[in-house]
Amino acid sequence: SDLTMSVVFDEYGRPFIIMREQQGSAQLKGLEAQKANILAARTVCNLVRTSLGPKGMDKMLVDKDGGVVITNDGATILKEMEVEHQVARLMVELSQSQ
Repeated sequence: SDLTMSVVFDEYGRPFIIMREQQGSAQLKGLEAQKANILAARTVCNLVRTSLGPKGMDKMLVDKDGGVVITNDGATILKEMEVEHQVARLMVELSQSQ
């Protein structure tokens, strides 16, 4: 499945990202596959990047059952994410091996 992202702001003006699944994905080859892999890697990096440093923002993660986890720990964010893209999943697995 393909993922689309949208940035939404809460009542205090803090941004958060909503990721939605879309139906129907096609197999990519060549340059298009490379672009998709780079985009997936950048997306994972951008999700974690805003939680780093002294001004790092908290992330609110909601699972399928409605459970909520609020954290600014990059390892926890990556662990709790359900990643389908192979390159993005590889990045998550590499982060857990450290």
